[in-house]
Amino acid sequence: MSSVAGTSSVARPLQGREGSGDPKRAAALNAAPRQQYLDLRASVHRKLLNRLNLEALAQADRSRAESEIRSLLTELLAEEGAPISLSERETLFGEIVDDVFGLGPLEPLLRDPSISDILVNTCKHVYVERGGQLERIPTSFQDDRHLLRVIDRIVSGVGRRVDDSSLSIRRFGARPFLMADLMAKKAITADMVQFLSACIKARVNMVVSGGTGSGKTTLLNALSCYIPLDERVATIEDAAELRLQQPHVVELEARPANVEGKGEITIRDLVRNSLRMRPDRIIVGEVRGEEALDMLQAMNTGHDGSLTTVHANTPRDALSRIETMIAMGATNLPERAMRQQISSAIQLVVQQTRLSDGTRKVTAVSEITGMEGDIITMQDIFVFEKMGVTQDGKVIGRFRATGVRPKCCERLKASGINLPADMFEGVTEVR
Repeated sequence: MSSVAGTSSVARPLQGREGSGDPKRAAALNAAPRQQYLDLRASVHRKLLNRLNLEALAQADRSRAESEIRSLLTELLAEEGAPISLSERETLFGEIVDDVFGLGPLEPLLRDPSISDILVNTCKHVYVERGGQLERIPTSFQDDRHLLRVIDRIVSGVGRRVDDSSLSIRRFGARPFLMADLMAKKAITADMVQFLSACIKARVNMVVSGGTGSGKTTLLNALSCYIPLDERVATIEDAAELRLQQPHVVELEARPANVEGKGEITIRDLVRNSLRMRPDRIIVGEVRGEEALDMLQAMNTGHDGSLTTVHANTPRDALSRIETMIAMGATNLPERAMRQQISSAIQLVVQQTRLSDGTRKVTAVSEITGMEGDIITMQDIFVFEKMGVTQDGKVIGRFRATGVRPKCCERLKASGINLPADMFEGVTEVR
């Protein structure tokens, strides 16, 4: 109790009005005790972590471990002889518990439902994304060793290696986004949802295209909800992110090589092996390399309705990227043959974009219509047109149906799905 009582005498100048006429002096007075606490916290935190056997504590009964941590913390604070309030003591205790049982300073961020991404550039530079906007936050690690220890804890269970002291965490909500959620966020219109859901049910092959962090996986998850429950689906990912709701799902995940350079399982290996598992559809979380050719061949050989994503800024760029990836694994395949593979395998490209205000929208739904000479032909079915930006930075725009009736409507009709003609003519304003 003496340390708590002592704190009030230290903190008292902060509550006074000395220097209130000079903002810089007032700020300096306010900052001094805060820095004293940060220095004390860093010192005690470091000593406590050095004295504790973190691995043993993590395996021990939690209540006993917390009791041991609290006892040692009290001892170290007494050694320091510095005043610290009860709330600061509890904060420090919570940070140590997070280090033992979780991911240290990242734990409060992981508990915050408003955060979608956590980006750690260095031990002192941490950013988060809230509502589509990146912001730097005061969270930090003690040093690079502390950060590497947290990274080791993350990767040790999945057979990954640590190459550097930087970290990126993509957070997903308690449940996957549905199309209703995306419509509520004005990321897509009801007509677009009706069309895309019909295409999924009619087993139209589809590629979701977009930049990093544009929401490709979120959209892919939402689209997968329209796959019939009686179908067998194989999902293939580098790191498991998809959360399909169907009961008959085979989840396959790539694996890096071990320290001896052995044991690697690539996306291409998984695509090839999945064909032996009798899937009705194959969903590849993202094609990045030579597995693109195997994916297209699967789409062309009885696995209609398959889905994947690709990093690209426009539907046309998506096809160029896929062509480049095919060339990585089939150097002897002529350019025209590659494009014929693409045009026959893929029917739709859905473009997902992260706009300047942080919002994410489906900015194009484009249909591949065939080839003219050596060129793959496409037509836009739906587009998002940016009209301007408000004073507070919000994007103003509209979703517009181009008036083109898709060729795949014949396929939908053959599957018993009839879409109203006027759905390809509407305009929806967004602001």
